[in-house]
Amino acid sequence: MQCKTCGSQLPPGASFCSTCGTQAGPEGVQCPRCGQQFPVQPPVCANCGFQFIPPVSQPVYGQKSRMAAGILGILLGSLGIHNFYLGFTQRALIQLLVSIIGGFLSFGIASFGMGVWGLVEGIFILTGDPRYQRDAMGVPLKD
Repeated sequence: MQCKTCGSQLPPGASFCSTCGTQAGPEGVQCPRCGQQFPVQPPVCANCGFQFIPPVSQPVYGQKSRMAAGILGILLGSLGIHNFYLGFTQRALIQLLVSIIGGFLSFGIASFGMGVWGLVEGIFILTGDPRYQRDAMGVPLKD
């Protein structure tokens, strides 16, 4: 589909392209150059051929508990359990591996460091620090 005003190629679809990020409203597709609206077509991007993704209005799962995350951080923070709970898998794996492997190689010094890191994160979560009030999906933690 082409824009009748400026001639640029328009992506048909209902929301945005998963590859190139082209936006489209619920009433149709808007030309990126001139802003003219066009009706919605089958959900495939004309720019790159990938399917459009519908917008996410609400989380697919429930909110995580701030209290549970904070207590997990304080008690099991050296193993990264609180980060697994919140969905921060990469950070949790780093804490777990450094605590186990690094702790073995450094006679427990690395495990102690990971414990301090987890303790501090747990306290930040419980005290309401703004950096620690959302899970990995961006959903706010519930009280």
